Amino acid sequence: MRRFFQSVPQMDVKTIKKMGLNTNSSQFTLEEKPFCILGGSVHYFRVPRPYWRDRLMKMVACGINTLTTYVPWSLHQPEKDVFNFHTQLDLEAYISLAAELGLWVILCPGPYISADMDLGGLPSWLLRDENMRLRTMHPGFIQAVNTYFDKLIPKVVPFQFNKGGPIIAVQIENEYGSFAKDQRYMLFIKEALQSRGISEVFLTSDNINSFKSGGVDGGTSVCTCILTEKQSLTCYLLSQSSPGNKPSLVMEYWTGWYDTWGDLHHVLAPEDMVSTVRNILRRGMSVNLYMFHGGSSFGFMNGADSDPSYRALISSYDYDAPLSEAGGYTAKYHLLRDLFSQFNPKGHNLPDMPKLRHSDSYETAIMFQHLSLWDALSFAEGPFMSSKPVNMENLPANNGNGQSYGYTLYETTITRGGMLQSGDNVRDRAMVFVDRKYIGLLKRQILELARTLSFLVENCGRAHQGKDLDKQRKGLVGDILFNGIPLRGFTIYSLDMKLNFIERFAPWQNLPESPSFPGFFMGRVFVYSYPSDTFVKLPGWGKGVVFINSLNLGRYWSLGPQQSLYLPGPFLHSGMNQIIVFEEKEGDSSVQFEDSPDLGMETEIE
Repeated sequence: MRRFFQSVPQMDVKTIKKMGLNTNSSQFTLEEKPFCILGGSVHYFRVPRPYWRDRLMKMVACGINTLTTYVPWSLHQPEKDVFNFHTQLDLEAYISLAAELGLWVILCPGPYISADMDLGGLPSWLLRDENMRLRTMHPGFIQAVNTYFDKLIPKVVPFQFNKGGPIIAVQIENEYGSFAKDQRYMLFIKEALQSRGISEVFLTSDNINSFKSGGVDGGTSVCTCILTEKQSLTCYLLSQSSPGNKPSLVMEYWTGWYDTWGDLHHVLAPEDMVSTVRNILRRGMSVNLYMFHGGSSFGFMNGADSDPSYRALISSYDYDAPLSEAGGYTAKYHLLRDLFSQFNPKGHNLPDMPKLRHSDSYETAIMFQHLSLWDALSFAEGPFMSSKPVNMENLPANNGNGQSYGYTLYETTITRGGMLQSGDNVRDRAMVFVDRKYIGLLKRQILELARTLSFLVENCGRAHQGKDLDKQRKGLVGDILFNGIPLRGFTIYSLDMKLNFIERFAPWQNLPESPSFPGFFMGRVFVYSYPSDTFVKLPGWGKGVVFINSLNLGRYWSLGPQQSLYLPGPFLHSGMNQIIVFEEKEGDSSVQFEDSPDLGMETEIE
């Protein structure tokens, strides 16, 4: 198997004699030899770092030769002046690991990546500018991109093929043809990458309907969003009709699909998937599987659909991919391994499949302590006082960067009963309380006299695609009318559910017989010896968030389809572990840990 030097950035460029990825004929060449890209997408930010090696070794054992990964701006720059490329977000370590294992890399640095993430991976603080026009030459956006690229690109330049590294191609933005609000923008991104030292092949990726409108001079256009044999043929014909008869690459062959709350779990028949991949390869095309391994949208990472109506994505990103959310082999994996073995170089035998990691069941955690939402407000950031409602992004929270995720509590006073009207100014769900007693979701009539009127508003996830990215502000984004008159005089609390918020809780109270909701519930789970993966299940609970040792595992909702949360072994430690559940309306006194997932009732992708 091909091996790279352990220290890629220090390799002597003079020793590089062979050419990198070349697109000057109808077939890719690499190192001056015909090359078929057998690619797979695995996002480092959706896989616990201790499992990176396991997942990538399973790629190699499947016959894949190229790793594709997106780079999420929102995670790497959570605040304007804060950058994070460490631990779970150590991109350089991830690329080095791919090189060590003999994988080539296609890098997708964005700035917009979609990836079914909140705001398509763009940081929410960009929306503090009321005139912001994302993915255009808007000065505020361009300035922010330049600042981000100044930090990001120098980290990946040494890992390019021409410097002895594994990066053979770089994708410019993502599916811009379906957005296409500014013709100058794609050229700007290309030049921004080039000026900072990116010199490998540039790719642009668009779906069939916008294939020609998303390209850029000097880039190789490739197809994305392929599900059927007919679409793969169309992609092939499109690439063959392009000037210079360029090679064909299906950049995103969807191995499954994501799920949204209130829907079913989407699956794609293994035989149908492999049949299409086989026909793609028989035409002499290259392919990248999206996803080869989906992983999890831990915390509040998930995006949302906005067309035709708003639907938030679930926390699992299993995607019905060849490797399951927990890294298990599926029927798709075995079929692909058989297929890809036929397209690997003669005499090259695939390595043995790595042994599977064991999942375990643990004793049920009994919740024995409680903290009401109202008592937890003293640990939240705020309160902030405002005459009018302020959306999450424009709150003076997080060092002036606004609130990105979670919940926001808005409180004001009223002196009589009446009717509430919200229009379209609640993003995305608002629980309404009178004197801190729940009365229902917004638009419900208030009949009794009251003093305090509270709105607990949840950001369920910003849309990850579409023309309305600029409109993805969350919280209360406009006036709420009470008897036809706008409410005024708000006290606002930011409840972003970050690690430092949860860890500040003290003192906890013993769980009462009739606990108040919303509230935080705390229990403990004991783990013997080395922790194994497990799955958190919450029968009897309604909707909320789970924290393990203060880490935000993700959302749960009895609405489904997802009925379990993947809990990786590395998130646990031997001995006692703390579990905290934030529940909105109704809860049980226990949480279960089982050895298998429950992603809900299945439906075939059409």
